[in-house]
Amino acid sequence: MKKYILAITGASSAVIGIRVLKELLRTSEVHVLISSQAFSIIRDETGIDWSGKNENEIQKKLRKYFKEKNIYYYSENNLYAPVSSGSFVTNGMFVVPCSMKTLSGIANGYTNSLIERAADVIIKESRPLVISPREMPFSAIHLENMLKLSRLGVKIVPPVLGFYHNPKDINELVDFIAGKILDAMGIEHNIFKRWGSKA
Repeated sequence: MKKYILAITGASSAVIGIRVLKELLRTSEVHVLISSQAFSIIRDETGIDWSGKNENEIQKKLRKYFKEKNIYYYSENNLYAPVSSGSFVTNGMFVVPCSMKTLSGIANGYTNSLIERAADVIIKESRPLVISPREMPFSAIHLENMLKLSRLGVKIVPPVLGFYHNPKDINELVDFIAGKILDAMGIEHNIFKRWGSKA
């Protein structure tokens, strides 16, 4: 079973991160990091309340929601978590969505939280990192931070909509973006209809 880290930060579109997580759990062990700001956004945008008093309580909520045991949660302040060490081997990391604060922290090596530390480890260990920056329009600062990361091999996959698959509802739009994010990590899936596909 492959092992991934998935971080959800305090930006709109948490539903995309949740969709990516759901697909990863089908075949992989997933270590989840959720920023403190993201909990309220998840609740506001999806109605899901994963907040809790401690890591164990939140992990139980996640396992109950996804009906999976291969999911592990760590608080953003827990710098003793396994994902903060390069000796903890994973197949890669996703930051979906990625706030501009988190983007800046990763791009400039400012590991102020476990999310930034885990991403820093992924980069230093030359493992795949996919981020989905959620902001519009991008400022020159945002673009420079993305360029810096792209030059280091980080895949930058903003949630840009596609319509060639004739989406019928919001869920199909979310699936398209989540699928493109999974594509960037080289993970096989069939959650959206590809160009030229008859299925």
